[in-house]
Amino acid sequence: HSIDTFGSVDGPGVRFVVFMQGCLMRCRYCHNPDTWAMRSGKEQIFTPEQLVNKLLRFKPYFGDNGGVTFSGGEPLTDPALKSAIEEVKSLGMAVGLHTSGSYPRHLKEVIGLVDWVGLDVKAPPENAALFEAVTQRKGSAAAFRESFEVVRASGVSYEARTTAHPDFLSAEAIGEIADWLAERGCKTYALQIFRPAPHIDLKLAKVGSDYPGEELLACLKAQFEHFTLRRG
Repeated sequence: HSIDTFGSVDGPGVRFVVFMQGCLMRCRYCHNPDTWAMRSGKEQIFTPEQLVNKLLRFKPYFGDNGGVTFSGGEPLTDPALKSAIEEVKSLGMAVGLHTSGSYPRHLKEVIGLVDWVGLDVKAPPENAALFEAVTQRKGSAAAFRESFEVVRASGVSYEARTTAHPDFLSAEAIGEIADWLAERGCKTYALQIFRPAPHIDLKLAKVGSDYPGEELLACLKAQFEHFTLRRG
């Protein structure tokens, strides 16, 4: 779909972020609905070799802990993902994967190749109705739970992250997400407060600074070894 050459929230250090085309979820707050279809007519198309040639120009900026992150859309929809990761790894670069956990079978095929995972937690994983209301994808909660176990069992470094808007997630629901993650040993969690996209009107109200509340934020800070609030 597109490339961000100096990403800062998609993995450790400076990141060359590759946004892949294709996603079966239809999240109500998605900033990139043009990535949903496998072909949009506007996407940039690269072979793994062409992609590597492009990112080599930026390798000097990665430093000691930067690298390449495959995001989306949902990168696990692309059958060329594994080849692309292998090409990047062959050059000694760290590889990150940003996923919604919607394809646990595909995740199992690449989890041993990546150095970091950003795992989206759309809603409380045990609340299938709410999870599917956010993703508008039947079975997405069960797929996420399976993917979480794949990530956890692999031992790879990961950040669980939730994009939140009060129309979809109450403070109580966010607390349920946090409890579920903490009970399973998650150490790094980021709460990303929805912000309006500059290029698309999602018809969602701007989120006030009082959401989700200081009491919940204090609890989140206490629950996780590394907690990040991203707002605006």
